Amino acid sequence: MNSEALSDLVIEALDDIKAKDIVKLDVRDMTTVTDYMIVASGTSNRHVQALVENVTEKARQAGHKPIGVEGEEGGEWVLLDLQDTL
Repeated sequence: MNSEALSDLVIEALDDIKAKDIVKLDVRDMTTVTDYMIVASGTSNRHVQALVENVTEKARQAGHKPIGVEGEEGGEWVLLDLQDTL
């Protein structure tokens, strides 16, 4: 799965459980670290944690194991690193 398809999978997983304000940023011309950044909001800390869990599960099912997760314990913000898509 290429980074474009992976970013679409992330957006679909976020949309599945009603993430708010989903934005896909193409950063290929700005950095070599990643191709896309997906930014979304949740309605509560619990919702944010559910969003991360759903994206993680869908990515794993597609063969992409997250290489890092930060901020998950608080739920106010979370960074989920899927290598080509953040």
